[in-house]
Amino acid sequence: MAGKTKPKPVLLSGGNPQIAKSYGDEPVQAYIAAMPGWKSEVGRRLDAIISRSVPGVKKAVKWNSPFYGVEEGVWFLSFHVFAKYIKVAFFRGAQLEPVPPVASKHKDVRYFHIHEGDELDEKQFVDWVKQASKLPGEKM
Repeated sequence: MAGKTKPKPVLLSGGNPQIAKSYGDEPVQAYIAAMPGWKSEVGRRLDAIISRSVPGVKKAVKWNSPFYGVEEGVWFLSFHVFAKYIKVAFFRGAQLEPVPPVASKHKDVRYFHIHEGDELDEKQFVDWVKQASKLPGEKM
């Protein structure tokens, strides 16, 4: 229908966009577009870096978070919006060099948090993404 626009996604607790589970670039771009304030620009940058660093990367939105993998259903990274930061999860992060700074209750998972105004070390992030994409992914 001409003139009809899709309703904006609902923002859940902490401002995380509610996007239905689906596969491909389109739902990931919808999630990123719905990220509030400064987080949307950071989300676009993260997505561009990941896409550039891992040609042919697979994408999905699951549990209201974008996921990235080298094969369908097997993921190496995801990110999630919280009120004060974006949490990037490396599912085999304990095997990365250097290990991302934030520990998880899961022994293999490591996190990297991005707060408003943080300067993203793009060289380090690209290195982590490339390393993570070469490790066995997490089936989810």
